[in-house]
Amino acid sequence: MIRAHVLICGGTGCTSSGSLSIQKAFTDNIEKNGLTDEVKLVQTGCFGLCELGPVVIVHPDGTFYSRVTPEDVEEIVTEHLLKGRVVERLVYADTGDEKVEGNVSLNDTVFYKTQNRVVLRNCGVINPEDIEEYIAMDGYAALGKVLTEMTPEDVIKCVSDSGLRGRGGGGFPTGFKWSLCAPNKADQKYVVCNADEGDPGAFMDRSLLEGDPHCLVEAMAIAGYAIGATKGYVYVRAEYPIAVQRLQKAIDQAREYGLLGKDIFGSGFDFDLDIRLGAGAFVCGEETALMTSIEGNRGEPRPRPPYPAVKGLYNKPTVENNVETFANIPQIILRGAEWFASMGTEKSKGTKVFALGGKIKHTGLVEIPMGTTLRQIIDDIGGGIPNGKKFKAAQTGGPSGGCIPASLIDTPVDYDNLTAIGCMMGSGGLIVMDEDNCMVDMAKFFLEFTVDESCGKCTPCRVGTRRLLEMLEKITQGKGTLEDIDRLEELCYYIKQNSLCGLGQTAPNPVLATLNFFRDEYIAHVVDKKCPAGVCKDLLTFTIDKDKCIGCGVCARNCPVSAITKTDYVAPGHKLASYEIDADKCVKCGVCMGNCKFKAISKI
Repeated sequence: MIRAHVLICGGTGCTSSGSLSIQKAFTDNIEKNGLTDEVKLVQTGCFGLCELGPVVIVHPDGTFYSRVTPEDVEEIVTEHLLKGRVVERLVYADTGDEKVEGNVSLNDTVFYKTQNRVVLRNCGVINPEDIEEYIAMDGYAALGKVLTEMTPEDVIKCVSDSGLRGRGGGGFPTGFKWSLCAPNKADQKYVVCNADEGDPGAFMDRSLLEGDPHCLVEAMAIAGYAIGATKGYVYVRAEYPIAVQRLQKAIDQAREYGLLGKDIFGSGFDFDLDIRLGAGAFVCGEETALMTSIEGNRGEPRPRPPYPAVKGLYNKPTVENNVETFANIPQIILRGAEWFASMGTEKSKGTKVFALGGKIKHTGLVEIPMGTTLRQIIDDIGGGIPNGKKFKAAQTGGPSGGCIPASLIDTPVDYDNLTAIGCMMGSGGLIVMDEDNCMVDMAKFFLEFTVDESCGKCTPCRVGTRRLLEMLEKITQGKGTLEDIDRLEELCYYIKQNSLCGLGQTAPNPVLATLNFFRDEYIAHVVDKKCPAGVCKDLLTFTIDKDKCIGCGVCARNCPVSAITKTDYVAPGHKLASYEIDADKCVKCGVCMGNCKFKAISKI
């Protein structure tokens, strides 16, 4: 009889930090201690607390072990599983100001308390490779309901009434999109899932595919029924091997159980799915470029109209949504439109999944109701900024988004509020920055990305983003002028208004947002020839305080260009002569500063 379940995170984050070796160690030690019939190992999807991985949770008590190593496993098995004694040194117990008596479970932590896991409800809970575990969590009940109790019109009305908007960035009403496609007559219609998650720092869709792939299969079948499609494609980048493997397994299991293919639930409805692998082109996140790629052509966007609802994949009526959007559908069908609409704000219903990263204590995956303030996300869930630094800004939407400055930290996070301040939700990447980040350099970083990822089809994007990057490089090198700042802003608006697709139309957003909220930093780079955050190398000078230098010579020995030499000066109280840096030779790598234990080296 099974008396305990050991859940081990099998998401990409924990896998990369060694969770598979931990799983093997558990298997070996459970067998060694004769617990094979009493303890069940389950490899799950992402728990969310990626920074604390590898993560292990022991049920039924819910003990949450973090940063587990293979060497820790024997102690967990012999003490906890065999003797019933929790291994306190491995328990993660950050519960904030609230005191929790006894064992600390995952739900007691500050990271989880204010979350509302709708989309992520099964991630970290079930074995994503076992269809029966998904079925035990009401899996495929929504598909059964729509095929036996609802008309396609009923399904579209339910989704429309819920207020669900596309989670891929644009926020287009999902039910309305489906309603545009459903009436169009064709011998073939398609449902397409955009799992080509390309934003730097974003991993929401990947984690969903790794932790709950059957949810996507079920949702796409529901969408197919609603619009009259019999075929679906999931377009996922090949850099997500675990996600691809688990999704393919889910599709195969669904076919085996009669939940994909012909005559599903004896309803006469046929629907099947296939996976198409992308090569990692960011532009293929745009729906028409994605469909062009599925067709076997170079991933370039098409002019619209006609829109995909009329002429999409293979010029047939097509509905396209991203993974997170689809993941909401089964729960909306089962629990009702009113339930979903009760969460969030007036125009942004439900929850939103964010990949929380950057200068934040708790990096990972979070799901919060729409309208939660940025302060709550950063301080309450994220645990605040580490090392006593001050919050400076948060970048939302990746290369397509903008930044929220510290002065707007109480902004409710939803589609309309972010748009009002010149930002956008994007797919859900949320990068936190502190006082050590240069906002001009940050804008340049995202421009470098979009310049590389532009497909080159239209001139405003192909040439315009390159000119933007050149101006930003000029400014960060201390060679810019005030006129350059004005030209930079003017070109941003030109690119936004004239680019063919969303990549070019949103590429200037990081530049415009930083110009709006941090123009003083641009002026400092141009007028004072200084980088206030001390990031832009060309504007830095490394110096040695001769009175603090003890003459140990560590900096000189580690300098890659021999730019540090000994002087004749001996500081009071010291026995050895101090060192100095030759500014002409210095390449500003910072190695000297990193190696000085006496804080005698500074950058100005």
